[in-house]
Amino acid sequence: MLVVGLGNPGARYDRTRHNAGFLVVDELARRHGSVLDRKKFNASIGKATVAGRDVWLVKPQTWMNLSGQSVGPMMGFHHLSRGDVVVAHDDLDLPFGKVRVKVGGGHGGHNGLRDLVTALGGGDFVRVRIGIGRPAPGQDSADYVLQPFAPEEWTRVPDVVGKAADAVEAVVADGPAAAMNRINGPEASPTGAR
Repeated sequence: MLVVGLGNPGARYDRTRHNAGFLVVDELARRHGSVLDRKKFNASIGKATVAGRDVWLVKPQTWMNLSGQSVGPMMGFHHLSRGDVVVAHDDLDLPFGKVRVKVGGGHGGHNGLRDLVTALGGGDFVRVRIGIGRPAPGQDSADYVLQPFAPEEWTRVPDVVGKAADAVEAVVADGPAAAMNRINGPEASPTGAR
């Protein structure tokens, strides 16, 4: 199984909203004693055991908009299907701090997801969506996602990232349907869409 966090490489982007997926993979590595010290498939990768399963933790280093160039070849090399891929990513359509699990769907304007859907030949992989909220009226979405979390948000980021890491662990341990029931709550639709 591949657990992919979406983000942009380099210290300049470390605390930006668009790098929420990277933060989740870092948290999973910390929890499971993994080090992302292998450089293959244009990614930083590490192996972990989560709920008794071997999992590759992946941070593509291709830039967000080209994430599929990393994940597609890695998926092919390991003979995995799209159902074996869990992608953690920022989501403008969720309020800051909300975490939701979803299977399939479009890209919603998210360029990292857009490239993954193209490279993987479909969008029916599991997504762990990390809410970053919408920009202020008149603010460009592209600028907003590349800005650091606001100071008041940053104090809550560890809890949000922890919830998203819990969601990934639930998917690995019990499958996406059970994870959706647990993480999304009773108000969520059966597909995890909100």
